[in-house]
Amino acid sequence: MSKLRVHGVTISLDGYGAGPNQDLNNPLGVGGMALHEWAFATRTFRQMFGGDGGTTGVDDKLAARGFDNIGASIMGRNMFGPVRGPWPDNNWKGWWGENPPYHTPVFVLTHHPRAPITMDGGTTFHFVSDGIEAALEQAVQTANGQDVRLGGGMATIRQFLRAGLIDEMHFVIAPVLLGSGEHLLADIDALRLGYHCTEHVPTPKATHVVITKHNK
Repeated sequence: MSKLRVHGVTISLDGYGAGPNQDLNNPLGVGGMALHEWAFATRTFRQMFGGDGGTTGVDDKLAARGFDNIGASIMGRNMFGPVRGPWPDNNWKGWWGENPPYHTPVFVLTHHPRAPITMDGGTTFHFVSDGIEAALEQAVQTANGQDVRLGGGMATIRQFLRAGLIDEMHFVIAPVLLGSGEHLLADIDALRLGYHCTEHVPTPKATHVVITKHNK
């Protein structure tokens, strides 16, 4: 059966997965880019955006794991872009240019329907306006036996987490304080929901933690 997996979601020491005031100049909110310093130098990250070289240590190994056996992805509208409310036009196609790094169908949660967008490299953005369960069902069907990767933002992960739909979560704790923004686990009792820590790997730039649901 397909699993729903979270990979590489990075939070600050004070629990924020994005800074405040997301806009075109601050895709992850003010200060949010500092969370991902652990990833920028890795070979996996550079290859995602057409670059060469990069480090091949533990950070890279765990980043690369997030692309293994993935047949579809889900993300929230805030991760797709800064546009709010009804879509004013079809110009916005994501942060990633004409060849996004997903290379699979991606299901974007939204309250406002929009026609699919086919991009280069095998990525097609589908817009789902009837809830997280519908998005997961469509993604699982499309994945055809492979797993589904769940991206951000934090509100999206929280919705799936509260519903107990996530099978595995790879979080990265960065040595950064944001002070405010979008919190990941506030008021969520992950233990009661059936999650426990199955992996814990510190590196010079971050701490990687894998949390697995054991009673699904």
